Amino acid sequence: MRFWILCFCFAIATVLSGQTPATRPAAPAGNAQNGKKLFASVGCYQCHGFEGQGGVGPRLAPRPTAFATFSKYLRQPTGEMPPYTAKVVSDKDLADLYNFLQSIPEPPSPESIPLLRK
Repeated sequence: MRFWILCFCFAIATVLSGQTPATRPAAPAGNAQNGKKLFASVGCYQCHGFEGQGGVGPRLAPRPTAFATFSKYLRQPTGEMPPYTAKVVSDKDLADLYNFLQSIPEPPSPESIPLLRK
Protein backbone atom coordinates (compact mmCIF):
# COMPACT_ATOMS: atom_id res chain seq x y z
CA MET A 1 0.00 0.00 0.00
CA ARG A 2 2.80 2.41 0.88
CA PHE A 3 4.43 1.64 -2.42
CA TRP A 4 1.33 2.78 -4.34
CA ILE A 5 1.02 5.94 -2.24
CA LEU A 6 4.65 6.77 -3.00
CA CYS A 7 4.08 6.09 -6.68
CA PHE A 8 1.01 8.35 -6.66
CA CYS A 9 2.93 11.16 -4.91
CA PHE A 10 5.79 10.79 -7.37
CA ALA A 11 3.38 10.99 -10.31
CA ILE A 12 1.76 14.14 -8.94
CA ALA A 13 5.17 15.74 -8.31
CA THR A 14 6.25 14.87 -11.85
CA VAL A 15 3.15 16.48 -13.35
CA LEU A 16 3.45 19.61 -11.23
CA SER A 17 7.16 20.02 -11.88
CA GLY A 18 6.46 19.91 -15.61
CA GLN A 19 4.89 23.35 -15.43
CA THR A 20 8.07 25.38 -15.62
CA PRO A 21 8.04 29.15 -16.15
CA ALA A 22 8.60 28.51 -19.87
CA THR A 23 5.40 26.44 -20.13
CA ARG A 24 3.18 28.62 -17.96
CA PRO A 25 0.77 30.94 -19.70
CA ALA A 26 2.04 34.50 -19.60
CA ALA A 27 0.54 36.87 -17.08
CA PRO A 28 -1.33 39.84 -18.49
CA ALA A 29 0.66 43.02 -18.80
CA GLY A 30 0.41 45.24 -15.78
CA ASN A 31 1.79 48.42 -14.26
CA ALA A 32 4.22 47.68 -11.43
CA GLN A 33 4.01 51.21 -10.00
CA ASN A 34 0.23 51.04 -9.76
CA GLY A 35 0.56 47.52 -8.32
CA LYS A 36 2.85 48.83 -5.59
CA LYS A 37 0.28 51.50 -4.67
CA LEU A 38 -2.51 48.92 -4.67
CA PHE A 39 -0.44 46.53 -2.53
CA ALA A 40 -0.41 49.24 0.15
CA SER A 41 -3.91 50.68 -0.31
CA VAL A 42 -5.75 47.34 -0.44
CA GLY A 43 -3.87 46.17 2.65
CA CYS A 44 -1.73 43.34 1.26
CA TYR A 45 1.31 44.71 3.11
CA GLN A 46 -0.34 44.11 6.47
CA CYS A 47 0.19 40.34 6.21
CA HIS A 48 2.75 39.98 3.41
CA GLY A 49 5.12 42.90 4.16
CA PHE A 50 5.73 45.95 1.96
CA GLU A 51 7.93 43.98 -0.45
CA GLY A 52 5.91 40.75 -0.38
CA GLN A 53 8.58 39.16 1.81
CA GLY A 54 6.04 37.53 4.10
CA GLY A 55 5.08 37.99 7.71
CA VAL A 56 1.79 36.74 9.11
CA GLY A 57 0.97 35.77 5.52
CA PRO A 58 3.28 33.81 3.20
CA ARG A 59 6.08 35.23 1.07
CA LEU A 60 4.79 36.42 -2.31
CA ALA A 61 7.98 37.79 -3.87
CA PRO A 62 10.41 37.41 -5.41
CA ARG A 63 9.30 34.67 -7.77
CA PRO A 64 5.54 34.79 -7.27
CA THR A 65 3.49 31.73 -8.11
CA ALA A 66 1.94 31.40 -11.58
CA PHE A 67 -0.59 34.12 -12.42
CA ALA A 68 -3.50 31.67 -12.71
CA THR A 69 -2.78 30.31 -9.22
CA PHE A 70 -2.28 33.81 -7.81
CA SER A 71 -5.52 35.06 -9.36
CA LYS A 72 -7.59 32.07 -8.23
CA TYR A 73 -6.31 32.27 -4.66
CA LEU A 74 -6.90 36.03 -4.46
CA ARG A 75 -10.50 35.57 -5.62
CA GLN A 76 -11.24 32.40 -3.59
CA PRO A 77 -8.73 32.10 -0.74
CA THR A 78 -8.56 29.45 1.91
CA GLY A 79 -7.58 30.09 5.48
CA GLU A 80 -7.81 33.53 7.01
CA MET A 81 -7.23 35.69 3.94
CA PRO A 82 -10.29 37.67 2.87
CA PRO A 83 -11.49 37.25 -0.72
CA TYR A 84 -10.67 40.07 -3.12
CA THR A 85 -13.55 39.93 -5.58
CA ALA A 86 -13.59 41.86 -8.86
CA LYS A 87 -15.59 44.58 -7.04
CA VAL A 88 -12.61 45.15 -4.72
CA VAL A 89 -9.69 44.42 -7.09
CA SER A 90 -10.45 44.56 -10.81
CA ASP A 91 -8.76 42.20 -13.27
CA LYS A 92 -6.55 45.09 -14.41
CA ASP A 93 -5.58 45.82 -10.80
CA LEU A 94 -4.90 42.12 -10.29
CA ALA A 95 -2.47 42.21 -13.23
CA ASP A 96 -0.83 45.33 -11.75
CA LEU A 97 -0.41 43.64 -8.36
CA TYR A 98 1.15 40.60 -10.00
CA ASN A 99 3.45 42.75 -12.11
CA PHE A 100 4.60 44.55 -8.94
CA LEU A 101 5.43 41.22 -7.27
CA GLN A 102 7.32 40.11 -10.38
CA SER A 103 9.32 43.35 -10.37
CA ILE A 104 10.76 42.77 -6.88
CA PRO A 105 14.38 41.68 -7.28
CA GLU A 106 16.04 38.73 -5.58
CA PRO A 107 17.80 39.64 -2.32
CA PRO A 108 21.60 39.64 -2.40
CA SER A 109 23.26 36.30 -1.71
CA PRO A 110 24.75 35.96 1.79
CA GLU A 111 28.18 35.49 0.20
CA SER A 112 27.99 39.00 -1.27
CA ILE A 113 27.54 40.65 2.15
CA PRO A 114 30.97 41.24 3.74
CA LEU A 115 29.69 41.24 7.32
CA LEU A 116 28.20 37.78 6.89
CA ARG A 117 31.47 36.33 5.56
CA LYS A 118 33.32 36.88 8.85
